[in-house]
Amino acid sequence: MNDFLFHNKYLEEGQKISKVDFPDTMEVECKSPSNIALIKYWGKYENQFPRNPSVSFTLTKSFTSTRILYKPSQDKKFSLEYFFNNNRNKDFEEKLIKYFDNIQQYFPFLKSLQLRIESYNTFPHSAGIASSASAFSALALCLCTMEKQIFKNNNDLSQKASFIARIGSGSACRSVYNGVVLWGKTLSITGSSNEVAKDINKLVHPVFKTYYDTILIIDPSPKKLSSSDGHKLMYNHAYADARYKQANENLKILLGALSAGNELEFAQIIENEAMSLHGLLLSSSPGYILLHPNTLIIIEKLQNFRMDTKFQFAFTLDAGPNIHILYSSKIREKVIDFIESELKQYCKNGSWIDDKISTL
Repeated sequence: MNDFLFHNKYLEEGQKISKVDFPDTMEVECKSPSNIALIKYWGKYENQFPRNPSVSFTLTKSFTSTRILYKPSQDKKFSLEYFFNNNRNKDFEEKLIKYFDNIQQYFPFLKSLQLRIESYNTFPHSAGIASSASAFSALALCLCTMEKQIFKNNNDLSQKASFIARIGSGSACRSVYNGVVLWGKTLSITGSSNEVAKDINKLVHPVFKTYYDTILIIDPSPKKLSSSDGHKLMYNHAYADARYKQANENLKILLGALSAGNELEFAQIIENEAMSLHGLLLSSSPGYILLHPNTLIIIEKLQNFRMDTKFQFAFTLDAGPNIHILYSSKIREKVIDFIESELKQYCKNGSWIDDKISTL
């Protein structure tokens, strides 16, 4: 388990920050992309600590942009309003109020501020892209930037933002960093932690720096199962211990494949992770079928395409029906042609998103 190193560090730093006279209004704006998990995070302890380490690719085009306008509140009490795509969203606003209750111990100066938070996404809601990851990551980056603006401290902004983002959404801590990112304590990576994510780009072969992520939108409907409820299914899952053991073993193999540039082994591991996730969902109590018939059709077509062409690419899924195809730039034209000619017809209204891995 984690030793609460960063919790203690940021708690102590927050208590040392002196009061400051705020100007009438200040603002900060940050953006943060979503990420796609290769080794899946599914199951957690208290404090948003993962039951197993995870690894993800951070995307480029699919991001959340967040702006915070802040000023002293007249009654010296904290308040916020949240706007998404220029419309006030009171449901998410209530969620954010609970979130700020949890993080104010690290940002005591927030207690007397009035916030107006404005966000938008470059990708559609429920598109198979983790919007909570980019949303809480962008918000955490804004808050850490605010702190730096006001107090001129020397904190590692990205590291603290990763810590703060995790409290809102576990996978959000990975979106703070570009490229290939690890979250969770493991003996395989020095400096790994359950509290913050860590970029591992120096360990990654150049071939993965060219990778694209094409997301096939099979069903854009809202998820039947929230991530929070999904994690709860693991508490008494019959296969939980075996899953966490599998994830750690897959992590070691994946790290080796990423370092060696072994695209075949990379594909085998991340596809096994995707299928294992849905196997856990199917065998939960209650069980959930989040795959769509067209998901299975596309997976079979991708497997046949790979067998026929010998191309090295991979696919993965989050807890939903939409498919991410991961592949290098050298086969991009062939993959896009295949999507247009064979796969697009199984997507909702022919919809798919063209993205790529952020710069390593």
